[in-house]
Amino acid sequence: MLTRTLAWVLAATFPSSGDLPGLDSLDVRPSLRQLQREAAPVFALGLYGSTGAFLLCPLLTVGWPLPAFLLPRRVLDRHAHAMAGHRFYLVRQAMLMIKTVGAALWGAHPAVRSQLGLAAYEPDPGTFRGDHVVPQTPRSAPQPAEIQP
Repeated sequence: MLTRTLAWVLAATFPSSGDLPGLDSLDVRPSLRQLQREAAPVFALGLYGSTGAFLLCPLLTVGWPLPAFLLPRRVLDRHAHAMAGHRFYLVRQAMLMIKTVGAALWGAHPAVRSQLGLAAYEPDPGTFRGDHVVPQTPRSAPQPAEIQP
């Protein structure tokens, strides 16, 4: 259910325009599931919080005391636009998080890439390991300059 809610929020933020498909006509749920599996907990928490803010903030943005999923399409567009330029920084930041994830999924989708005349990305090799830690090389302490008499 969380994946479906995330997909709906992204689709509301990235609608189709002319011949260019948006996230409302593309199935990004497999990519969202992979993102949820591989994302750092802090990133996932930020994405879920941003999604919650999108759903619950129409009163702050367009003055409608309804959750976003009950808004008419035209008001939903105004809500998304108003969140991106809201005077409260945290509301703008929530929309930035949604737009960042949505843009990454939209730009990587093969249908969008072909419409833009770009080659599709190769399939994910599945080599990501969340437990991989890059070892830190110890830095040597700076040596004081020798004093010449």
